[in-house]
Amino acid sequence: MVSVEDQYEAYPYPERDPAEEKDRLITGSPSHPLEIDHFLFGGQRDWSQPLHALVAGGGTGDGLIQLAQLMASAGRPCEITYIDLSRAAREVAEARAAARGLTGISFVTGSLLDAPGLGRFDYIDCCGVLHHLPDPAAGFRALRDALAPGGGLGFMVYAPHGRAGVYPLQEAFEALYGDLSAPEKLAAARAAMDKVPEGHPFRCNPNLGDHMSSDAGFFDLLLHSQDTPFDVGTLLDTLGATGWALSGFTMPVLYDLARLVEVPAGMSPDRAMAVAEKLRGTIKTHVGYAVPADEARAPATGRNRALVPHLVGVEARGLARAVGQGQAPPVNFAGVSGRLELPKQAAPLIGAIDGRRSLSQIAGAAGADPIGMGATWARVEAELTGWGLLRYSALLAQA
Repeated sequence: MVSVEDQYEAYPYPERDPAEEKDRLITGSPSHPLEIDHFLFGGQRDWSQPLHALVAGGGTGDGLIQLAQLMASAGRPCEITYIDLSRAAREVAEARAAARGLTGISFVTGSLLDAPGLGRFDYIDCCGVLHHLPDPAAGFRALRDALAPGGGLGFMVYAPHGRAGVYPLQEAFEALYGDLSAPEKLAAARAAMDKVPEGHPFRCNPNLGDHMSSDAGFFDLLLHSQDTPFDVGTLLDTLGATGWALSGFTMPVLYDLARLVEVPAGMSPDRAMAVAEKLRGTIKTHVGYAVPADEARAPATGRNRALVPHLVGVEARGLARAVGQGQAPPVNFAGVSGRLELPKQAAPLIGAIDGRRSLSQIAGAAGADPIGMGATWARVEAELTGWGLLRYSALLAQA
């Protein structure tokens, strides 16, 4: 059997070329500083204070580079510890950081289970790793033990329904080629894929593409020796059993049962999210943030008018123009599509968002009554945070 460590030594994942750092910055969730503030610090973190972060199972460095670069670009102090089992992956991450001239990063080769011995951290990134542990709960516990008071976790774990067809192929390829070396296993599985019929659940699943992007992507998706997905119920149970509480998923619309059907009276929010996952059937990863169970706190909301809103992935003036014209702009994410239903009177408020002005200042700039804007802004917040397009953070306001 090709061990997890052997796999990532042979095929560091995701496949990245440090030379491309001069042309692009890969961003996403978790670990964007705006998200970290929004979900973990109520949108009010004092960014003049250094952020002590751990990237646990950092692979070739996507989360690491994003966090380090965005903090550097914002002129904010940050100290990051990176740990991963794979020396080959670490070398790629180090080269990417060097290509950008990023500093304040300590690189460690090892298991995330060793995290408590590395210090205490305000923020921990663990993206795409916990589901590859023999005992994922042990990983959650280790990360909880490495967290400083008041901090939190950004995570991504695999989900079962959007990965339909993956697990039967993993089992088949392991039974057939489990005794081969990593390169031999890859070659044999690639050849066998030509024989998988079009009606196979994997062939019918439009949500999956890693196997077409690179050898590392193919191996990680279809040949992994340890891959335990979490449905919503299992994830919430595991968080609770290991000292965590969910702050929120980064794309709440995916888990909003009311957008799909009428929610039965008395159904709990956790149960409703679990049912929504099953109805959608397309969620292949759960991406979110967690806080200590004894410090449970929800994401930031505009009830605090001192908070500073940011638009993410959409331009304020363009969105404001469309809303003011009565349009419902389309939005698409991971196979889920919809339209932004926003009132016309929200247009001036949306157009005034610049990442530096507070909600009170935006109300003034838009000529809105700070008290009267409450109902309108509540609709804006619900719609845009639901799609992951709005976050609250003082990252730039204090610069």
